[in-house]
Amino acid sequence: MINDNQVMVRAADNIRILTAAMVEKAKSGHPGGAMGGADFINVLYSEYLVYDPDDAEWTGRDRFYLDPGHMSPMLYSVLTMAGRYTIDDLKAFRQWGSITPGHPELDVKHGIENTSGPLGQGHAYAAGAAVAEKFLEARLGHEVMQHRIYAYISDGGIQEEISQGVGRMAGLLGLNNLIMFFDSNDMQLSTATNEVIDEDTAMKYRSWGWKVLTCNGNDADEIRQALNAAIAEEERPTLIIGKTVMGKGALRADGSSYEACIATHGCPLGGDAYVNTIRHLGGNLDDPFEIFPEVQAIYDRRREELRQIVAERRAIERQWAEEHPDRAAQMKEWFSGKAPKVDWSTVTQKRDVATRVGSATCLGVLAEQVPNMIVSSADLCNSDKTDGFLKKTHTIKRGDFTGAFMQAGVAELTMACMCIGMYLHGGVIPACGTFFVFSDYMKPAARMAALMEVPMKFIWTHDAFRVGEDGPTHEPVEQEAQIRLLEKMKNHSGLDSMRVFRPADSDEATVCWAMAMENMDTPTALIFSRQNVTSLPEGTDYEQARKGAYVVKGSDEDYDVILIASGSEVSTLIAGAALLRADGIKSRIVSVPSEGLFRTQPIEYQEQILPPGTKRFALTAGLPFCMDTLVGIGGRVWGLPCFGYSAPFKVLDEKFGFTGENVYRQVKDYLQS
Repeated sequence: MINDNQVMVRAADNIRILTAAMVEKAKSGHPGGAMGGADFINVLYSEYLVYDPDDAEWTGRDRFYLDPGHMSPMLYSVLTMAGRYTIDDLKAFRQWGSITPGHPELDVKHGIENTSGPLGQGHAYAAGAAVAEKFLEARLGHEVMQHRIYAYISDGGIQEEISQGVGRMAGLLGLNNLIMFFDSNDMQLSTATNEVIDEDTAMKYRSWGWKVLTCNGNDADEIRQALNAAIAEEERPTLIIGKTVMGKGALRADGSSYEACIATHGCPLGGDAYVNTIRHLGGNLDDPFEIFPEVQAIYDRRREELRQIVAERRAIERQWAEEHPDRAAQMKEWFSGKAPKVDWSTVTQKRDVATRVGSATCLGVLAEQVPNMIVSSADLCNSDKTDGFLKKTHTIKRGDFTGAFMQAGVAELTMACMCIGMYLHGGVIPACGTFFVFSDYMKPAARMAALMEVPMKFIWTHDAFRVGEDGPTHEPVEQEAQIRLLEKMKNHSGLDSMRVFRPADSDEATVCWAMAMENMDTPTALIFSRQNVTSLPEGTDYEQARKGAYVVKGSDEDYDVILIASGSEVSTLIAGAALLRADGIKSRIVSVPSEGLFRTQPIEYQEQILPPGTKRFALTAGLPFCMDTLVGIGGRVWGLPCFGYSAPFKVLDEKFGFTGENVYRQVKDYLQS
């Protein structure tokens, strides 16, 4: 359905009025960009985007990912016209308890496909969703996977470094199901864009293999022409550069144009400027929170048109399900959000190997048993051992999405955000790997995954200074403390915002991987060693790792001290305990792969493992305070309070005191002090 252009201008102005009113009422917000983008969002939702008006979670829907979250008033306004929000919701913009926060937060039932705010991440989610759609189409068929992914990006998102990774990956993979609108208004928060950027954006994207179109982003006909050309494209993703006007329709207090002005970007229009703007756009100052009847009429017509489109699509889906009952059952399971069924009894681990090798064994089993899993690596699959998964599948490539491994290249943040987008699309379980020290590049994505409660699996290897000869640039020290901060935070559902596991040996790695795959509520971090690790004593009950902390086999009864560690350091404690025992000192050894999980156990269990009043000594290859809450007041921690050095890891163990002999000396001193 193509609407009369006069009504389309009226509808876009209606979005501008609602935007200005929301920001004015909240006394906070960003009206300028949203007012400029109103024409595109109106054309998209009233004429192009396919969704079920009666079922927001329909798997066959087109998906729209907003990158500049500060432009939320624009999105909330059009979704109100589409029936997802109420006028009262708009009036509660940015207020406590409202469903219209300052930046959109994941809420599919109301039409919000992603949380957005940190610029650049939103369009990366869109690229990941486009990969997921292609991946699922290759397995399920075009009948049920024929939707498009739309993204909306601003000057700021184009400038963020992540845009280079997304542009490269989307072009390389030929994601013709991805259509991105670039709101190019030449203004940003504190400057005009020509003060910070001087490049040919169109040429840049063409060099990455994108189809690039330019249009007047405030003209409905030109927007339609661009969208039609993008939809017809069969080989490439499309970038539509829409030249828009910041604060379109705004007037100053003196009645002069307030358009194309930086001042409209990040604060209410205020006073007479607000009054003049609402009047100029045809709004009612006494009640600016209204949808004009002629505007509501086009969205009502679109709603009925969508019901017919969706009915036809669903009929195709039903016929497909009747003809392919196995695939239909598979699709239902994949989109259920439930943890996949994995037979972990098929895993046989070698002893005394690096925990990254143990992880590779688990990934090989997952490649065989979880057909909707995608694993990615940032040019390190043979080092982070995600190649354990790759060996059982093949890479995703342009024109061939039958593989399940995505080679991301050296782009950790892009990789992580695209994997988040895969999950947001639905039907896919993503995991991504790199060295632990490079988790620094991924912190923004890890935080957003935690905020959105996306059950990503982060695989981080080379977990400590034992990277050795590579030196301090590659030796993580403070990284574990940073990641475990998320383990100590609660998300909006009251759960730990991230589950973190650092297994003590290859068999404990199996249990940690099992828990990671079972965790469909929060992201999971799996932290593995580069170097070989002596396995825990025979007979250790690894299933106890499911409680986050447990007593290692071989601990003494009537102990004098509790020795606590995670990861590689547990075996070092075992070596130290043997020396202490020879000196008449008895110890209990506790492996703590996940303090966060341990703290969710009943207090009786926690006190059973770490009884109050006991003497406690902890060993950690990270910052000492990582263990402070485990040793408690009066306990002692031996950690690494400095950057590492370049040397063989066994030399570093000696120099830094991560040996059984030093454990013996430190515990003796602690008990005597």
